[in-house]
Amino acid sequence: MERRVQILTQTEVKRALMRLSYEIIEKSEDLDKVVLAGIHTRGIPISEILRDNIEKNTGKRLPICTLDITFYRDDLSKKREIPEVKGSLFPVDINGKEVIICDDVLYTGRTCRAAIDSIFAKGRPKRISLCVLIDRGHRELPIRPDYVGKNVPTSQKEVVKVNIESIDGKTDVEIIRKEGDQ
Repeated sequence: MERRVQILTQTEVKRALMRLSYEIIEKSEDLDKVVLAGIHTRGIPISEILRDNIEKNTGKRLPICTLDITFYRDDLSKKREIPEVKGSLFPVDINGKEVIICDDVLYTGRTCRAAIDSIFAKGRPKRISLCVLIDRGHRELPIRPDYVGKNVPTSQKEVVKVNIESIDGKTDVEIIRKEGDQ
């Protein structure tokens, strides 16, 4: 049996994403040279929401790349099932641009490292930044986010589940803990 605790409501998620959009606007030297890169699966709709928020506030529509990190994972040989390859899409040249990786949860840093590798396979950006809705800690690599929606202290036995309307039918953030785990 598992226990789910909602830590962010739909309104709080929307507010956090709006704040992240404003931070991107404020910190970017030139929005015309910014590319958002969403990691499959929930990083993509997060990057789309950020893009839409930025466009509403500046009139500039940032391009979005989608990152499939499957072949850049360091645990690929340990997986029992065959991973589903979704493919990356780079509709713009990223050379010399600021690429902002977008994802739902930052945990060990391994997904981000794989995303960086996949970006460098496509070009040489001027800068790579990281934007996450939730930073739950427990890093195994020296990676830190530049933009954070919320820091959530967790145990390693807990799971942070971000739900996004377009994928999950609802928007919120939950912590899932199996009953009996201490």
